[in-house]
Amino acid sequence: MSETTIVTARSEAAPYHVVIDDGRHSWSADTVPANGGADAAPDPEALVLGALGACTAITLRMFAARKQWPLQGITVHLRYGKRDATGTAIERNVVLQGALDDAQRQKLLEIAEKCPIHRLLTGEVGIATTLAPA
Repeated sequence: MSETTIVTARSEAAPYHVVIDDGRHSWSADTVPANGGADAAPDPEALVLGALGACTAITLRMFAARKQWPLQGITVHLRYGKRDATGTAIERNVVLQGALDDAQRQKLLEIAEKCPIHRLLTGEVGIATTLAPA
């Protein structure tokens, strides 16, 4: 993840449909009909989980490639749930395919904790919100 990543989220016509753009790619978010949306795209929570899953898989793939380990595939299952008033809980289950030994699997599990999105979500994050002219 670049330290200068800039993303724009724009909501116009549909009540809760949002178009997200980073200057090179465009994607969408929405919410379910029970919340007034059209369910036309993943909800924001799914996008966060998707970012964590993608980052985990990419980080593990890069690490295994550098070590020349026989990692053939990665599947990351994620579940988000409200924990309590002080925070949330994300369950992450990583499935590693390939002829990896127990020590390699354990090291990859440790490396999963170091992916940039994991660090972003578990670290202290300051968000400065300002109003900009229309």
